[in-house]
Parts: sequence; C-alpha cells; structure tokens
Amino acid sequence: MTPFPKPGPGLHRAADASDSLLDGASGTTAPGSDRAATASASTASTCSDNTGSDALLAVARQADAADPLAHYRDRFAGADSDLVYFDGNSLGRPPVSAIERVETFLREEWAGRLIRGWDEKWLRLPYEIGDRIGASVIGAAAGQTVIGDSTTVLLYKLSRAAVDAQVARDPERTEIVLDTDNFPTDRYVLDGIAKERGLTLRWVEVDTSAGVTAEQLSGVVGPKTALVVVSHVAYRSAHLADAAELTRIAHEAGALILWDLCHSAGATAVEADAWGFDLAVGCTYKYLNGGPGSPAFAYVREGLQGELSQPIQGWWGTSDMFAMGPRYEPAPGMQRFVSGTASIVGMLAMQDTLEMIEEAGMAAIRAKSEALTAYAIRLHEAWLAPLGATLATPADPAERGGHVTLHHPAMREVNARLWTQDVIPDYRDPGGLRIGLAPLSTSFDEVYRGLAAARDTLVAVLAGKQ
Repeated sequence: MTPFPKPGPGLHRAADASDSLLDGASGTTAPGSDRAATASASTASTCSDNTGSDALLAVARQADAADPLAHYRDRFAGADSDLVYFDGNSLGRPPVSAIERVETFLREEWAGRLIRGWDEKWLRLPYEIGDRIGASVIGAAAGQTVIGDSTTVLLYKLSRAAVDAQVARDPERTEIVLDTDNFPTDRYVLDGIAKERGLTLRWVEVDTSAGVTAEQLSGVVGPKTALVVVSHVAYRSAHLADAAELTRIAHEAGALILWDLCHSAGATAVEADAWGFDLAVGCTYKYLNGGPGSPAFAYVREGLQGELSQPIQGWWGTSDMFAMGPRYEPAPGMQRFVSGTASIVGMLAMQDTLEMIEEAGMAAIRAKSEALTAYAIRLHEAWLAPLGATLATPADPAERGGHVTLHHPAMREVNARLWTQDVIPDYRDPGGLRIGLAPLSTSFDEVYRGLAAARDTLVAVLAGKQ
C-alpha cells in the first residue's frame, strides 16, 4: 500500500529525507542544536547505566544537527524550557509571533477599528484562511475550504447534508459506514444523524492498534451506502489510512466519503483534490497551533457544493447576509456551509503556523514527522519493550501518522507521574501512552529526554507493584 498514490510536488521524497535524519547525518549545525545538546547532557548522566543510551543520545544530537526544520522550534513559546511536550497532536504549542499577533489585534484592530473591522477585513477571513489551509496543508484548490464552527458541528453539518442529498437521489441509500474505533465525536454525531433521518450505522470492526483497510471497507459498502466516514490518521493508533484507495472504493459503491483530518492536517501529507475527496473536516488547534478551542475547517469538493443543503441555516450562509430578508437563500460556494458569526479571535494564532508550513512545505514536515516517530519507536524498542511495553502503532512509517502509542497496563499511572515531572504525553485506553510529535516544534533531543523519563517512571511503577 502506498500512502500517497498521487503525490504533490516533492512528497515522494519524504521517506528518503526522514531516513537521512536518523542515519547519522552530519553537516552544518542547525540553529538551537547547541542548546539541545546541553539539555540532553544532564539526561545522559542519569541514563549511563542503560546499555546503548550514549549511542541513542548521539543519534538525537546528529538528527537535530542535520534537521532542516530545527530552527522553527525557536519560534514557539516555551520550547526553550526543560519541559518535554508530547501532546502537540492534541493541543499545539503557541508560536511567539501568534501571541504578538493576538495582542496587536486586541489593541489595534478591535480597539482601534471597532465594528469597521468587519467591512475592512474580518468578513473575508474565514475564506482567506480556508484557502491557505487548502493550498498548503490539504492539497485543495481555492474556493473549497473554509474556517467554520467546531469540528463536531462541522461534522454534523457536512454529514447531514451528504446523507440528505444521497437519500434524495436514491431512497435505498440508508446506511452510514464508519469504524468502531473512530474518534468518539464522529461516532456520536453519526449516531444522532442516523436516529434523526431513520438511517442505519454499518460498522467496520477495527483493531485499536490499526485502522480501516481497503479490504475491510470493500466488505461493507454497497448499494445501500449513503456516506462513509473515516479518520485519515486514527486518534488512538496513528494508523494512516490509504485515503486515495478508500475514496475510490466508496465512489465505486456510489457513496460519498467524508474524511476526518484532525490528526493529519499539518503533520501528514494530504491531497484532497488529487485523491478525489468529497468532504473533509479538521482541527486547527493540534498541528496548526490555533489555540484552545480554535475553530475547525471544512472542505467540500467544488462540484458537490451546489448539491448540498446544510442543516444549520444561519444569516452568514445567505446569498445577501445584510438584506435581512424573510427567507433563507443559500449563498453560492463555501459560504453556504457557514452558519453564524465567525470566531475572528480564534482564527488569529493559526496564521503564524500556516506561514511556517508555507515556508517549509508539507514534504519536509512529513519527512521530519516520519523521522521523529521512527526515533521514538527505536527508543521504545531499546528501553520500554524490555519492560513489557508493546507498540500499538503501525511499525511501517508509510502506515502511521504523527504520533506513537505505547501499550502497557501501567501506562495510566506512568502518564500521571510524568506530568508531575514536566513530561507531558497523554493516555488513551486500553493502556496506551500516546507520544505526540509535532514536527515544527519537537526536537529529537526532546524525544530522547521524554522517553528516558517514561522508561524510568515505568521501572519505578513496576517496582512499586512488586
């Protein structure tokens, strides 16, 4: 299986680039690597009794020195501290410039321009930022992506619109296909829609250490399928779905497909247009660093936009929002999928990360993501596997996204203890310690220090249970 059947420019080089970072690459020292080496030296002294620790530390130092994206770490607030942050796949670090952008907005745009800001700039912001996400993050031409509501609300709006259109065309299409380990909000929203519209949920049973495969999807779609909903990267296992192939299978069955890009946007290559996506939603507070609760984005294929009627009709989605007319008349294009007043403050911080992504390119970001997860797995094999931990993430980099999940029955307690040490992973049942590695803000030294702490903490927890 190839994860990028129709790669954009340079994406086919991601695997080669990620390999070079861990093959003892040398060359010009990347900005910030001296600081990383100093920070890791103290950690090394505490790990000297562990066979191979010095060699693994050397790998981290060499990878950081060779990393062409290393200098981006200095642009994030708090990245120069000793804290190890393994939760960038849940809430990203704030860029320093984003803090400045928000402060400037409050003082100058809001306080200075007041309501004039809507006419001068703010009304266009959801579409302008949406197009930037489309172009640099998800491989979508202009006019197909917009910043809107929360992920949950956008999932509801697009899913309801899709099944309504499908049933109107063919009343026999009464099934929504999803997997048993999809993110809870996806499952809950679709369950609600099925109850509202008298539809049936058709489940794909998946391993929590894996995700939906082409063979599994082929076995459940058919003439009754209205909509398929799949996460591109599984939130628990980081399984990277073969998006092009699953989209082809759905279309061959006459179904529409909606992709949840929450755990892939900004860390994993996406080619929405080239892969034939119909619909997609994604978070902006993970790898796009929009901040807590920043609004999500929605993608609707251009040829599908006029066929869908979204269920939350608000004044922002009308053809003339200031006409204040007696009836709702949907606007053309992506505006019809907007409902209420846009969260302008919530859209500010993500712009700084979009600038970084536009500079670096998703090919380089994906390459570093693969290298970071490969290094984390290497440390797991050396340190945690001998303690009974198992890998709950695909070992093949072509089949995993930007995080790694390590399983052990003691991981809930390990996670709680790590937080008290300023090492911040997160925990997911059953027994999963999730290591989220944001390519722009995470260094290999940080991975080394964090996994060393995880090893030592697991040792201590196990010793206490004896």
